[in-house]
Amino acid sequence: MQALYTSATGMQAATTHIDVIANNLANQNTSGYKRKRPEFQDLLYIQKNKVGTQSSDAGAVIPTGLQLGLGVKLQSVYSVTDQGPLNQTNAKFDIAVNGRGFFKITLPDGTEAYTRSGSFQVNGEGLLVTAQGYTVSPGITIPTNATDVTINSSGEVVATIPGTVTPSNVGQISLIRFQNEAGLEALGNNLLSETVASGTPTTGIATQDGMGSIMQGYLEDSNVEAVTELTDMIKAQRAYEMDLKVLTAADESMKALNQASV
Repeated sequence: MQALYTSATGMQAATTHIDVIANNLANQNTSGYKRKRPEFQDLLYIQKNKVGTQSSDAGAVIPTGLQLGLGVKLQSVYSVTDQGPLNQTNAKFDIAVNGRGFFKITLPDGTEAYTRSGSFQVNGEGLLVTAQGYTVSPGITIPTNATDVTINSSGEVVATIPGTVTPSNVGQISLIRFQNEAGLEALGNNLLSETVASGTPTTGIATQDGMGSIMQGYLEDSNVEAVTELTDMIKAQRAYEMDLKVLTAADESMKALNQASV
């Protein structure tokens, strides 16, 4: 009985959906996190009576045919890249992108990664780094005697140094954009990497060429909406329960058939 296997695929799909929702809810307070959404597709069909074939020598054509579906499969889990709300922290090295763009991060092995989380700090050498100590690219060094640091909307980092009248420009934070942001691969630690699907990175200056603006003293919160996730979880649970009922009904039908044949 095909219903046993078909309902089982539905239960697996609903379970995966709940797994995705659980990860979204777990990261609802993760800076720069983009919620994930599963995409499902129907499986192949058994052609009992192919649609469009002739049913007689006179040329009559079957209008609908007879196709039996084999269930559902998980096609992909993609990121919804809508911007999350901006949260004011007033921290000097907390930076948010208002609009398109990613910060570029240099990993210890020299490869590049990208992030929307601008929770940066200064290490012992004065370099601007992430919470894991990875360098914000291009490397920006904050003078040890700087009394204040200002980052404007275009990403210029300006330090106030005692004994000087004019603040010093110590670096420029660049932004990166991709043709397909959902095609980036998640690495963990709020980092993403380039893939063939994402396209090649384009480097630019904030507020120019379609890039967003940089806001000092802000962080971008995740775009997870708890109410939406809980609603989706209820729908996934109901789908699981209905597939389970189909599985039970198919099992009872086979049991009745076996008893009748004895």
